[in-house]
Amino acid sequence: MRSIRSIPLLALAALLLPFCGAAHADEQVVGQKNKAFSVQKLKVKVGDSVTFRNDDPYFHNVFSLSPAQSFDLGSYPKGQARKVTFNKAGTIDVECAIHPEMQMQIEVAK
Repeated sequence: MRSIRSIPLLALAALLLPFCGAAHADEQVVGQKNKAFSVQKLKVKVGDSVTFRNDDPYFHNVFSLSPAQSFDLGSYPKGQARKVTFNKAGTIDVECAIHPEMQMQIEVAK
C-alpha cells in the first residue's frame, strides 16, 4: 500500500515524463492564399510536420521532388489541409502543380 505522501510525487513524475528523453515534434501550418504560400522559407526539425491549408477558392496540389523527401499531396479544395512529416534532414523545394508560381523552401535540420 502506498502512503498518501507518495501520490504527489507520482503525479509530478507523470507530468514531467513526456519532457524527458525524446525530443518533442512540432507541427507548423502553411497557408495557401492568393496563389501563394504564407511563407517562402520555413525551418523545421526531423520529425516535425507541416500542414498545408488551402485558403483559396480553387484547388491546390502541393508536391516536392527533392531528394531529401519527395511527396505529392494531390489536389484539394478550399478549407481542406494535408500534412507531411519530415523524416530526414535536408532542403525541400515545395511547389504547387496547378500554380507553378507557388514555390517555397523547407529546411529540415537534425
